[in-house]
Amino acid sequence: MGQQVERIGIVGAGRAGGALARALAAAGWPVVAVASRTPAHAERLAAALPQAAALPSAQAVVDAADLAFLTVPDAAIGPVAASVAWRPGQAVAHTSGVDTLESLAPARQAGALVGSLHPLQTFGPAPAADPLAPFAGITCALEADATLLPRLEAIVAALGARPVRLPAGAKPLYHAAAVVASNYLVTLLHLAAELWGAFGVDESTAIDALRPLVWGAVDNVAAHGPGQALTGPIARGDAATVEQHLAAIARARPEALDAYRTLARATLALARTEGSLTPEAAGALARLLADGAGAD
Repeated sequence: MGQQVERIGIVGAGRAGGALARALAAAGWPVVAVASRTPAHAERLAAALPQAAALPSAQAVVDAADLAFLTVPDAAIGPVAASVAWRPGQAVAHTSGVDTLESLAPARQAGALVGSLHPLQTFGPAPAADPLAPFAGITCALEADATLLPRLEAIVAALGARPVRLPAGAKPLYHAAAVVASNYLVTLLHLAAELWGAFGVDESTAIDALRPLVWGAVDNVAAHGPGQALTGPIARGDAATVEQHLAAIARARPEALDAYRTLARATLALARTEGSLTPEAAGALARLLADGAGAD
């Protein structure tokens, strides 16, 4: 069974499953079977793939495939794996960012090879015009049995992505980092837009105004690293400006004070690491950012 001819099955036809299936098919990997809790979703996805059939159950997909991807919600991975009769030597991988391989224990006990492949990417509700575009240049985190790992790496390479092997036990920290970088960035932009709302600017206008600033910061981090990319009042030891921020937020959006202080303290730690602050400036900022200080 060569890597380019192994039959792939998809169990779960949501955003991640759909994006992965379409990309695999576009890269020449035969996705032959799809199943979903909602049959119409499986039928819609299968119709978009050149070789796939929509099948009625996870078992039917596993029976048709050499490698099955479980692209179901995290809580369903273990139950789905336990509900299927696996063949020795068959392979199964889930796409969870936080689940370990323990959720695939029933498959391993039956003699199947187990792994996980998590694309470090968010997928939109509508399929991409180019199925490979969402995977181009991204990182895919892998955990797998030794003989399955190279097969998953070959798939990641075919998608135009970069594989990274995670050591045992790293998944929760890996996923926490992804949440901080992606989900919490969304929350930060919402918080920033709310501050603009306090002086009468609607959210859409505020985000349009702030977006170039965000892209510039991200580009600078990529080019120079976080320490060199850091700008603003904390990087230059400007406690007076930070004190004005705290007072203004306390008046307009007091519920945002804790978030501002927490982020400012983390920023202060980064600035200290870079050695850009005098001890006096760092101390003044630390006192100002202590819980309950500087908001009157």
